[in-house]
Amino acid sequence: MTDPFRALVVDEEDGTAVASLKELSGSDIPEVGDVVVDVAYSTLNYKDGLAVNGKAKVLRSYPMVPGIDLSGTVIESSSSAFKEGDQVILTGFETGERYWGGYTQRNRVRSETLVRLPVSMTLKESMIIGTAGFTAMLSVMALEEHGLKPGGGEVVVTGASGGVGSMAVAILSQLGYEVVASTGSADAHEYLRSIGAREFIERKSLTAPPKRPLDRGRWAAAVDAVGGDTLAGLLPSMAQHANIALSGNAGGVTFNSTVLPFILRGVNLLGIDSNFASMNSREVAWHRLAETLPKEALGTIARDASLDDVPALSKKILKGEIQGRTVIEL
Repeated sequence: MTDPFRALVVDEEDGTAVASLKELSGSDIPEVGDVVVDVAYSTLNYKDGLAVNGKAKVLRSYPMVPGIDLSGTVIESSSSAFKEGDQVILTGFETGERYWGGYTQRNRVRSETLVRLPVSMTLKESMIIGTAGFTAMLSVMALEEHGLKPGGGEVVVTGASGGVGSMAVAILSQLGYEVVASTGSADAHEYLRSIGAREFIERKSLTAPPKRPLDRGRWAAAVDAVGGDTLAGLLPSMAQHANIALSGNAGGVTFNSTVLPFILRGVNLLGIDSNFASMNSREVAWHRLAETLPKEALGTIARDASLDDVPALSKKILKGEIQGRTVIEL
């Protein structure tokens, strides 16, 4: 714990958030948690982009190490649940918001927030998946719990070239669903087809104001990582008793619609909260992710980056310029 290590620290200077790379020591780590982890990998998510740039009040205090995901090896533990050498995953639980996150080579975390790395998964693969894949799997599980089965009709995925969208396309395809990818980038079609998308729909066709409160019921289900006008555009075209798993707000936090899809077609809007998901849900989701996602799909989705790259990449992800998943090697 005495060896120096590097971390990306966001501090507040004259009311503005400033991110900088620093060399720290063990005494700098907040005394919160009973397990010390040698962090191997983290990820870059939309929320991380907000945090690094001091937007949307993601960070609850300063200074803070962002990064809502991490994977690594336990190097010290006073918890009976984990011992030195255990490989673990941490996503959510206000990590990188209220508590130090993954953009550090070493961290002290709470044992009750950790999931053991599945036997068939590597630390790097777990961060290719990260919160995005975890959220996508929770979305699929929620849709299945409400009756969705392969062969039941088309499933549309919004924001398909982003993190959650990419993972949802890959998961749904592997499970045998007919996946239609919604994206604003024609350049992403080849990539999305390679991970399982069968058809594409332009983002503009969903974000345009609906012409009527109910349209032809096309979608058996939807994984919506965008919200806003995209959600409003989905609702009129949901089939009878269809479900939408909603997890994102990149398209806005408000949407304008009517009650008719809900009361005339029995459409359900399922909120997906990956931050505070129960430990049982986490263990089931990670087990299914390990079983479902093929190694080649993960390789297609991922790009590698270093801690030094995070400030620049965090700006790009907020502009929608990041495709797939970005893994940060610590």
